[in-house]
Amino acid sequence: MYRDNSLMPKEAVRLVVLGTLIQGGPLRYADLAGSVRHFLDRIMGPSLDLMGTSLEMLRYEGLIEALDGSGMEDNALLGPTETGRAEFETLMRANVRAPSADGLNKLVIALKLRFLHLLDVESQRDQIDNLVALCETELARLGDLKRADVGSDIGRDTHFASWLDLDIAQAQDRLTWFQGLLARL
Repeated sequence: MYRDNSLMPKEAVRLVVLGTLIQGGPLRYADLAGSVRHFLDRIMGPSLDLMGTSLEMLRYEGLIEALDGSGMEDNALLGPTETGRAEFETLMRANVRAPSADGLNKLVIALKLRFLHLLDVESQRDQIDNLVALCETELARLGDLKRADVGSDIGRDTHFASWLDLDIAQAQDRLTWFQGLLARL
């Protein structure tokens, strides 16, 4: 993990693999690899940062195990180990970084929401509360940018001002959505 206890790309991949197995039960090697690749590609697009983690490495580290067969060569049925389940819990509780252009933040939020129901209710609330705080921080940052530049070109009718208003509206919509989710838990 990064110093701020947020996920690195390889840890996001671990979360996809472990969450998929915990949520859906054991899967054949090829089916798991295809499912993980499909999800990652649809959320982030092709990414070299996310291609490096192999299922074989997760087996070697004791996070997943072959329930029959031995691996890729015989399309083994794979499932999470107890160590893998503990790692899943740790990864789900990781911090989310402020939005970034690389798309990793979007992937981490998508993974938290995809597997949120696998956590106990109090942990679910904690995770959504963290996402609410992230949205509030983003809104404060964007609002500060807009206020600081009132009177400059941004304060006038520019493309940047319109884009900034759009970004603020989207952040507000996300905040409202997360607050609603928190209220429903």
